[in-house]
Amino acid sequence: MKEPKQLKVEDKLFTVKYNPAKESHIKIDHEICKRCSNERICLNICPAKVYTEEEGKEEIHIAFENCLECGTCRIACTDNAIDWQCPQGGMGVCYRYG
Repeated sequence: MKEPKQLKVEDKLFTVKYNPAKESHIKIDHEICKRCSNERICLNICPAKVYTEEEGKEEIHIAFENCLECGTCRIACTDNAIDWQCPQGGMGVCYRYG
């Protein structure tokens, strides 16, 4: 029997279906974020690359519609600048496999 192919995280992202809400379930306190004591870990910790930063600007941008709802960002942000709530019922990510 053949071993199943191991997918990379980037490939796994294509196995989920999104039903984004109109409003973000993620909010950032930009004042706290500017004083980040954790080297803006949210930019690197999110597997779906929800958080981005424009070069030369301090403000973090959120692509909430890509969120996998894993909660890693709220755990990694030790300054509590990220307010993450579950999306309203029927919205957000729907996993197709597993």
